[in-house]
This record gives sequence, C-alpha cells and structure tokens, in this order.
Amino acid sequence: MSAASFLLLFQIFIFFPFTINAYSDLETLLKLKESIVGISSSGLNDWKNITTNSSTSTFVHYCSFSGITCNNDLRVISLNISNVPLFGTIPPEIGLLDKLENLIMFGDNLTGTLPLEISKLSSIKYVNLSNNSFSGPFPREILLGLIELESFDIYNNNFTGELPTEFVKLKKLKTLHLGGNYFHGEIPEAYSHIESLLWLGLQGNSLTGKIPKSLALLPNLEELRLGYFNSYEGGIPTEFGSISTLKLLDLANCNLDGEIPPSLGNLKKLHSLFLHANRLTGHIPSELSGLKSLMSLDLSINQLTGEIPESFVKLQNLTLINFFKNNLHGPIPPFIGDLPNLEVLQIWGNNFTLELPENLGRNGRLLKLDVTGNHFTGRIPPDLCKSGKLKTLILMENYFFGPIPEQLGECTSLTRIRVRKNYLNGTIPAGFFKFPLMDMLELDNNYFTGQLPTEINANNLSSLVLSNNWITGNIPPSIGNLKNLVTLSLDKNRLSGEIPQEIASLKKLVTINLSGNNLTGEIPSSIALCSELTLIDLSRNQLAGEVPKEITKLDSLNVLNLSRNQLNGAIPGDIGVMSGLTVLDLSYNDLSGRRPTNGQLKFFSDKSFVGNPKLCSPRATFCPSASNSAQNSHKSHSGKFTTTQLVVIIIILVTVALLLAVTWVFVKKEKFKNSKIWKLTAFQKLDFRAEDVLECLKEENIIGKGGAGVVYRGSMPNGIDVAIKKLVGRGTGHHDHGFSAEIQTLGRIKHRYIVRLLGYVSNKDTNVLLYEYMSNGSLGDMLHGAKGAHLRWETRYRIAVEAAKGLCYLHHDCSPSIIHRDVKSNNILLDSDYEAHVADFGLAKFLQDAGASECMSSIAGSYGYIAPEYAYTLKVDQKSDVYSFGVVLLELITGHKPVGEFGDGVDIVRWVNKTISELSQPSDAASVLAVVDSRLHSYPIGSVINLFKIAMMCVEEESCARPTMREVVHLLTNPPQSTTTAATTTLLAL
Repeated sequence: MSAASFLLLFQIFIFFPFTINAYSDLETLLKLKESIVGISSSGLNDWKNITTNSSTSTFVHYCSFSGITCNNDLRVISLNISNVPLFGTIPPEIGLLDKLENLIMFGDNLTGTLPLEISKLSSIKYVNLSNNSFSGPFPREILLGLIELESFDIYNNNFTGELPTEFVKLKKLKTLHLGGNYFHGEIPEAYSHIESLLWLGLQGNSLTGKIPKSLALLPNLEELRLGYFNSYEGGIPTEFGSISTLKLLDLANCNLDGEIPPSLGNLKKLHSLFLHANRLTGHIPSELSGLKSLMSLDLSINQLTGEIPESFVKLQNLTLINFFKNNLHGPIPPFIGDLPNLEVLQIWGNNFTLELPENLGRNGRLLKLDVTGNHFTGRIPPDLCKSGKLKTLILMENYFFGPIPEQLGECTSLTRIRVRKNYLNGTIPAGFFKFPLMDMLELDNNYFTGQLPTEINANNLSSLVLSNNWITGNIPPSIGNLKNLVTLSLDKNRLSGEIPQEIASLKKLVTINLSGNNLTGEIPSSIALCSELTLIDLSRNQLAGEVPKEITKLDSLNVLNLSRNQLNGAIPGDIGVMSGLTVLDLSYNDLSGRRPTNGQLKFFSDKSFVGNPKLCSPRATFCPSASNSAQNSHKSHSGKFTTTQLVVIIIILVTVALLLAVTWVFVKKEKFKNSKIWKLTAFQKLDFRAEDVLECLKEENIIGKGGAGVVYRGSMPNGIDVAIKKLVGRGTGHHDHGFSAEIQTLGRIKHRYIVRLLGYVSNKDTNVLLYEYMSNGSLGDMLHGAKGAHLRWETRYRIAVEAAKGLCYLHHDCSPSIIHRDVKSNNILLDSDYEAHVADFGLAKFLQDAGASECMSSIAGSYGYIAPEYAYTLKVDQKSDVYSFGVVLLELITGHKPVGEFGDGVDIVRWVNKTISELSQPSDAASVLAVVDSRLHSYPIGSVINLFKIAMMCVEEESCARPTMREVVHLLTNPPQSTTTAATTTLLAL
C-alpha cells in the first residue's frame, strides 16, 4: 500500500464519526431553513450547502451560520435566531440536534405546534420560544426528556389547555415563563415542589381559582408574576410574606379582593410590589414599612381607604409611588418630600387634603407629579423642579392658591403643565411660553392676571388653554410662532386690542376660541389660511367691520360664532356652500341687507341672526337696508301699499291656505287609507311616498340583520336607492318614551361623513328608518369578508380619517353633543368611492324596548368594543366612543375581528397588548410587524406605526388617558414627518 493511500485511509478513519455527525447537523439546519422561511435579509441567507474539495471547509461553514455555535467536536450546541421576520414551523428534525444546549427563537413569527421530538434534546439547558404564534394544547410530553433544562420561556404565544405539571420533574429548572398565553384552570399545587425555581411567570393567561398558598414553599423564588387577565378568587395569600428571597411580586389586574396582608412587610429583599387594578380594600398596612429594599410601589385602582402610613418614612429607596384611584384621605406626610430617590408620585383621584409637602422635589429626582382630583390647598411647592428634570406637572381640580412659583418658570424640562380649576393668581411665568419641549399648557379656570408675554416661542406646544382668567393686554404677534398649535383657547379673559394677523401662521390650528374678551378691530381675513379650523368662536367682543368672505374657504369649519360684536355689512352668501357648517351664530351685531338662504343657510333658525335690526328676513317682501333706492320707493308709496296691495295679498294668502288645507286633508286621508295608517316623516324633500317604502320590505331585498331590526335595499320610483331599516319594537305612539323627539334631533344632523337619516315611516307599532344607501356595505363586512384583501393601506387610512371626522362632529360640534354608544366597523358604511360614513349614531339608547331607565341600568353596545369603565360602572361619555373607535383602528391594522379569533374571553385589545408588550426587543416597527394584517402585501411602515400609536392611545384602560376625537382627527391628519417619508415595507410570501 502506498503512503498516499495509507494517509487517505487514516483521514477517513479519524474524521468518519465527525463527518457523520457534521453532515447530520448540516442537513438538520437546512431542513430547518426549509420549514422556517425567512424573507429577504432575514438572517438565514447564509444558511447554504456549500461543498469544496476539503471536507472540513463544509464543517466550518455551517458552524459559521448566523445564530449557530458549535463545540470542539463541530456539533451544534446553540441555535439563536431571534427577532427575525420568519414564517413557518419548527420541523421534527430539530430532535436530531442532540447536543443542543441553547434553543433561542423568540420574536420570529413562528406558528403551529411544538414537535414532540424536542423531548430528544437531552442536553438542552435554555429554551426561549417567546413572542411567537405557536398554538394548540401545550405538548407536555416534550418535557420528560429535558433533564438538564434550567430555563423555559414560551411567553406570548397562543398555547391552550391547563398548566403542565411535568415541570415538577425538572430538578434543575430555575426560570419558568408561561405567561401571555391562553392557559386556563388553576395554578397547580405541584409547582410548589420545583425547589430550584428562581423565576415564575404565569401572568396574562386565563387562570382561575385561588392562588396556591403553597407557592410560599419555594425556597429560592426571586420573582413571581401571576397577574394581568387572570381572574382569581379570594385575596393575596398571607403565606407569601414568608418568601424571604422574593425580589419582585406582581399580582396586578387579576381580580383580587380582601385586604393587603401585613405579612408582606417581611419581604426584606423585595424591590417591586405591583398590586394595582384589583378590588383590594381596607387600609394600607403600616407593616409594609418593613420592605426596606422597596423601590416601586403600585397600589393604584383599588378601593383602599385610610391615610398613608407614617411608618413609610422608613422606605428610603422608593422611586415610584402610585396610589391613584382609591379612597385614600388625610394629608400627605412631610417625609414624602424627603424621600431621596422619589421620581414619580401619582396620587390623583383620592380625597387627600391640606397642603403638599413644601419640600417636595428637593431631592433633585422628581420627574412626574399628578395630584388631580383631590382637595389640596395652599401654595404650589417651590422646589418641584429642583432636579431640572421634571416632565409633567398635573395639579388639576384642587384648591391651590397663590402665584405659580418663579422657579417653575425656569424648568425647561417640562413637557406638560395642567393646573386648571384651582384658585391660582398672579402672572403666568413667561418661561412657560418658551419651553422647548412643552406640548400642553392648561391654566384655565383660575384667577391669573397680567399680560401675555411679548415673546412666545414654545415650538412644540399643541394646546394652549388659558380660558376663564383675568388676563389683560393684547394678544402678542409672537403667537404666530406656535407652529404646532392645535387648540388656542383664550376665552373669558380681559384681553383687548386687535386679533393679530400672525394667527394666519398657525397652519395646524383646529380650534380658536377668543370669546368673552374686549377685542376690537376687524376679523383678520388671513384667518382663512388656517385651513384645518373646525371651530371659530369670537363672540362677545367688540369686533367691527364685515364678516370676512375668506372664511367661506374653510372647508372643515363646523362651528362659527361671531355673535354679540359690532359687525356690519351683509352676510356673505358663500357661507351657504360651507357643507360642514353645523353651528352658525351671527346674532346681536349690526348686520344689514337681506338674509341669504342658499345652501346650508336655509337650515339655520332665526336664533342664529336675531338682534340685527337692519337684517331683513328672507320672507320679507321689502328690505329697507337692501338699497337706498328701494328705501326711497318704499317711503313714497307706503300708503298705497297698505290700502290695496296688503288687502290683495291677504285675500290671496287666505285662499291659498284654504286650498292647501283641503288638499292636505284629502291627501293625508288617502295616504293613510292606502298605507294602513303609515306616516312618512321626512327630514328633507323626498320624491317618494310611504307606500313606495313599504313595497320594498321583501325577503329578496334584505341586505342585513341585527339586534335592532332588518335592513332592506329599496329602489324608489325616482331611481334613487335608499337603505330601509325596519326596527324591532314600539312605534311612534304616545308611549314611545321620547323616541319621536330624539329622532327629530337626529334628522337635523348634516355632515359629509355621517350617513344621512332621510326620514322615517311609522305607525303605532313600528318604525322604519330611511338612510342614504351605501353601495359598498359596512367596513366590517368589507374588512372581514372576502374583499378584505383588496382594501389597500391607503384606503384603510383614509377610512380611519373620515370616520374620525364624523365622530368628532357628533362629540364636539353638535348641540347638544351626541354620544354614539355603538361605534364599530359594522356601523361605518362605505359608499361607491369607499368614503366612510358613520351610521346608527346615538340610536342605541333610543331603541330599547323598555323605558328610558334601562339606558342607565344595562350596557348598550357591542361585545369587543365596550370601554372598560362602561362595562363596570354603566357610566358612558365621549371617551367611551373613543375606546370603541380605537378598536376599529386595530381592526383596520390587524384585519382581525374584535372577538372570536383569540380564544375564550380574549378580545383584540388584549391580544394586541399581549403581543407587543412582551416583545423581547420592543420597537415601533417590531410591534407593527407583530400584528399587521398579513393580507397587506405592501404598506408605508411609518404610516402604519402612526395609526397604531393612535389606536393604542384610544384604547387606554383609563378613560382620562385617551385623546378626544378632535385630538384623534388632528393626529390622523398631521402625521409625523417621518411617517410621510418612510419607505414602503413589502412582505413577500415565500
């Protein structure tokens, strides 16, 4: 045998076992790549089978795959592919990687079930499959072979079933995270036998029963998270006070009742205690002062009573105190101001009294203070911003008095100041109008005096509300520097001088209210350059001159109030073409000429024009102020007119009236005869009769059914299609509980993005409503039906804007305002151009079968859209609609229905929160990619992020944290610059 042959045999003998194993691992990885498909630049592009003349080059290559680590024997021991946009499932071949120690694949969008072959990974120590979309019952069999397992994390998936008890057999297990799934049933008592456990997370499931007190037997436990969406019976086990190793205890939002166990004060190592959003009662135990390591204490949103324990002076490490929304009372102990590390103090919504500690903020760490809705008095502590880091100062609805401390006027870190509804006085610090980060300044309903500063340049300010104070002087021209201002409310002050022309620079302005001042001069015509305006209120001033014709160019204007000024001249006729105008008040001025009645103007009553002696009614036969010649002619022939023309006119009018009366009686009789006592009530001119409507109530014309009735498509004789909704329940008789009066109000609503109620046909038993017909049906049907894939992102975003404008009109521009109470995608209809129209607004509370009292004793609305506070308290306001609209936005983004696709008891809000809040590496883009509708093949990622952020603001659990619909419209129509310039993200189905 030659030397070369011998050397070749030697190499084969030496490397043969490695070759078998190496190629086995390589083939496994390539099989894994086939099953888990990545998009372009996903991180798997370098997983390729490259063969060269040297066999070892292949080994080196697969061990250098991204996310792969090998041992000295060239066996794969670590597979780490995380936060990569992948699609697919883990294949059974994963079990061939029998030397694998780390399996880390979190945030990869993986689906399906876990293969049972994972049980063959006998060397595995760390498994992290969190933030994916694995589903189905958890395969507990895989645990039996994982004898070396130390950490197991499947957080934020879709696993179902009861919690596996097989974890008890894993003697080395230290971390167990099963949260964010759909596990149900009780927490197994057996978990108390996992003696090696350091970290247990079961939060965000659907667990019930009592929290096992036996968990206190875990000798090494450091973190215990059991809250959020679980719903336990009973309270906090007192035995938890014996877990001496515990550092974090999170039992928030899981339906706990009873009192806080004093035994928790024994947890000397505890740094975070979260018990918020439960039903806890009683006093805050003074024994909690034993938590000498405590940094974060959140007891908010409970039913706690009593005072803050004096013993808490021992908690010198506290950085966060959240006691808001309880029934606490008494003063704030002075030691709170001395806590050296305190950064956040939120105690709003209680009954605290007396003064805030004067030393509050002197520690130089305070970032956020919110004491809204208490009974505090005295002066604002002067050193709140000693740190130079204070961001939010919220002192609303208390009894603070005196001036604002000068030191706060130098606190440039402030982003939000809200001190409305107090008794503060003095001059507003000039620095408030210069802070570079300030976005909201609300000082209304106080007693501030002095003048506005001449220099105003807070570039980020979006809301400036100084209403109902005693501010004097002029509005400075520098007001035009507030380029991002949306709301300007300076009403009910003592301002004088002219409205500055620089108002025209406020291109984002939506609301301007300068009413109730002493402003003079003319209304600047340049105000029309503020094209986003929806409300202008300049009433109760001393403004003169004519109504600027340029105002008629404001297409979005809903409210125009110029009443009680000294305006003169004629009313611009073009006001009639302002289709969005719903409130007009020109009363008590010096306007003249004949009142125009074109367009929208014919819908406004005389109250809008009363108090203008020179203004002639459109019905007047002669208008003295219309022209001088007409006035002279009237004077020379007044006698002849009164003696002849007046008699003739009276005779003609009486004759016409009699003829009309006879005709009306005859027609009415015939209509009632032919339509079986049906009556048509129209809110605009309709070229059809009640009989025409009734003839369309046929089975073949049904286009929808709901709890309130059946909807038909009706083709009228004039060729116009209408939507006919036949209601279930009472008609318009004497016992309709106010339905007729309410329906009359709804009939007067006119807005581009609200389905017009044309009228109704009724008898004593039934109401049949008539609406504009929308050829593309509801957004719900369009989005969740077969056509959902055809709704491109641009169309979805436009629908969101249009629906928001419709709801904004109901909330802010109707008098009285209307709360929809049933905002949902099925109540947003689309016309032939896919333009959105809000439908069925406000009807829910009028169409109940019982009396009016039912509206306050039961929930009206649709499951999945109902705001949390409405469901619990039956109290409904505009923010309830905002929550429901937020759900609609999430439907537009995700393509999912509000309920029914996420497991029992889980709605879209909960699913989205669970999906995004648990991302291991959270970011705006990652959040969107985790939930966005897979049918959207391309979209501008910045635009989706913007809509997603707005949606999440709308569905905040606390109603006060949600924006108003006016703010929603502004946010939708004024996206960040990055949104409009972001590149389009394209998803390819590989």
